[in-house]
Amino acid sequence: MHAVVVWWDLSASGQTIASMREYLREESVSAFSEVPGLRFKMWISDPGSDRWGAVLLWESKEASEQPLPSRALELIGYPATVAHEFDVEATVEGRYDNEQLAWLGLAFDEAADDASEASAR
Repeated sequence: MHAVVVWWDLSASGQTIASMREYLREESVSAFSEVPGLRFKMWISDPGSDRWGAVLLWESKEASEQPLPSRALELIGYPATVAHEFDVEATVEGRYDNEQLAWLGLAFDEAADDASEASAR
């Protein structure tokens, strides 16, 4: 297995964490759900430092080298500020209450909140 971590400093970009969340909801999450060899992708953000990134877990290094359905580079306007690749030594899944891991996170929590607000109007 192979892991990749990327971070962008959005401060020099026209994008914000909010605009990148919209990109997740509208396009990116669906596109990545079809990528062969991708075991897991988690998008991450740090509003305090205006950073946006992702952690990807691949079945192999070869799988991680394929072209990806991401427009993050195009939207942000420059390559990731930090990009690291790692060999995976071990994995484990702990105990959890929610069996579904896909389609969770702030991008979808906010979409649900926005829909609730719209229906309340």
